[in-house]
Amino acid sequence: MAAVDPEPGPGAPEEPRWLDAAEKEAWTGLISLALLMPGRLEAPLHQEHGLTLFEYMTLSQISEAPGRAIRMSELAYVTNGSLSRLSNVVKRLERRGWVTRSPDPADGRYTLASLTDDGYELVVAAAPVHLRAVREHVLDPLNKADRQALARIAAKLRTRPSDYGREAH
Repeated sequence: MAAVDPEPGPGAPEEPRWLDAAEKEAWTGLISLALLMPGRLEAPLHQEHGLTLFEYMTLSQISEAPGRAIRMSELAYVTNGSLSRLSNVVKRLERRGWVTRSPDPADGRYTLASLTDDGYELVVAAAPVHLRAVREHVLDPLNKADRQALARIAAKLRTRPSDYGREAH
């Protein structure tokens, strides 16, 4: 009688689910883009306005908020940055005169980041530079179906792990 491998006990490491060829192609394509795109999108912003991509995205999100002011916690969420990273970036933007921070008058436990007039002028000047890079490197190479697929895939991948299973399929 042949010996049967015992079932792994509690706490035993699970066998990895190795990638098949199609999964590997999808994964390596995604990670290549994730590593490539920030540099392509940041270079023109840095060259023309001295901004990192994250600084521009931070300023842009504040500029689009009602009254050009947003809670730091909400800003961290919409920029996909941690509060500590965002705090350091906003501190740099404050020193440059583009952002101010103050307690939220609606609830003093929160801090508001507000765009100054100089900060708004910078976003207005930098937006066309950013838009050109986005069009050149992301949107223009894609057709309408590709753009729709990209939006759908990005929405799925942005979902927090705790939300898996609750999303609409």
